[in-house]
Amino acid sequence: MAMAATVSSSGITSSAFSRSVISSEPKVSQIGSLKLLDRVSVTTPMSLKKRSSVKPLNAEPKRNDSMVPLAATMVAQVAEEVVEAEDFAELAKKLENASPLEIMDKALEMFGNDIAIAFSGAEDVALIEYAHLTGRPYRVFSLDTGRLNPETYRFFDAVEKHYGIRIEYMFPDSVEVQGLVRSKGLFSFYEDGHQECCRVRKVRPLRRALKGLRAWITGQRKDQSPGTRSEIPVVQVDPVFEGLDGGAGSLVKWNPVANVEGSDVWSFLRTMDVPVNTLHAAGYVSIGCEPCTRAVLPGQHEREGRWWWEDAKAKECGLHKGNIKENANVNGESKPVVEDIFKSENVVALSRQGIENLVKLENRKEPWIVVLYAPWCPFCQAMEASYDELADKLAGSGVKVAKFRADGEQKEFAKQELQLGSFPTILVFPKNSPRPIKYPSEKRDVDSLTSFLNLVR
Repeated sequence: MAMAATVSSSGITSSAFSRSVISSEPKVSQIGSLKLLDRVSVTTPMSLKKRSSVKPLNAEPKRNDSMVPLAATMVAQVAEEVVEAEDFAELAKKLENASPLEIMDKALEMFGNDIAIAFSGAEDVALIEYAHLTGRPYRVFSLDTGRLNPETYRFFDAVEKHYGIRIEYMFPDSVEVQGLVRSKGLFSFYEDGHQECCRVRKVRPLRRALKGLRAWITGQRKDQSPGTRSEIPVVQVDPVFEGLDGGAGSLVKWNPVANVEGSDVWSFLRTMDVPVNTLHAAGYVSIGCEPCTRAVLPGQHEREGRWWWEDAKAKECGLHKGNIKENANVNGESKPVVEDIFKSENVVALSRQGIENLVKLENRKEPWIVVLYAPWCPFCQAMEASYDELADKLAGSGVKVAKFRADGEQKEFAKQELQLGSFPTILVFPKNSPRPIKYPSEKRDVDSLTSFLNLVR
């Protein structure tokens, strides 16, 4: 049994908390005893008054447009009190060097039953493990888009059994899904982008879920996407969604593993021997819907397996679009602001005139390899080290290594004249050949690029 508790008029007098699992032997030792009344300390982004209530085990609350029903298998009493505003920017600074366990503990302490973990069915199972280790009650919700892999559904079931919880699933509106599929087909996102489908199947269900909360916990990490997640704090006022009280500042977003490397997350999962999605063993790193997710190759960035047919700037589905800092360029295209990349002194930076001249040359004296890139693209950023290494390796060999920034006002030219499909695109300009040859592989390590260059130059 996950908990034994005695409820009296004065509240919960005692409880013993341990993991509930199917097997008779728990994989992690019992955390210990705690008094839930000692744990109640709720702080929200604004002043509000809480109602006194006692929820029985596995109670199903009255249904509304927010999250249903509660997953927590514990009794919790919320004392009537007026809570004060919290400076979350200052709190983020205080917790910047804290461990994920400390951050999780603080989040659950502050928000109690008004916070929930967003679980995607990937390595963010680490969040559930951290929540369990705090010894506090916690809730978990997930977005079931109706297009997930069978392995992900089996993983959900394994997690529920392992921790003795019920995940609170949120589903898209059936009428909206029906309208989208009937009017545009099952795979319209391959033709006109994933945003519309994600808006119907993910963003709107998430919005409904968050309207029943005052805070949520995500598995975002800074190293997941250099272009959009490199500056996420461990806690922030959510810049996009609204919480239970409505309006700006009504929802707090916690990112306990923001400062953790992906490899360290996996070391933690292996150490704690928790369930993991079997898709990971097949090369899937970032896992989403089945039609829009694929395995990545060694050396590829983890987000490159998501919506691979699109430009890298679109690698967010809308759940965390508040991460993106944008500025508009002269033709209205917007992009996150980042510094330029590929900075080796052996990489030649080509202007528009320079690459036009290179294309026109029919009898080149030396072969060229050129990357068409956008500095904000996380996949261009991911290959920066290998491309700089290639340039240094080929220095003095008679092969020129170059880059051409092909976003913004240069994008249409690059599409029409340089075979640009998505970023990065790599071209080899052989000697004595009028047209460049497009590098077709997604393996962008030094050896793969060198081998291709030797075959065609």
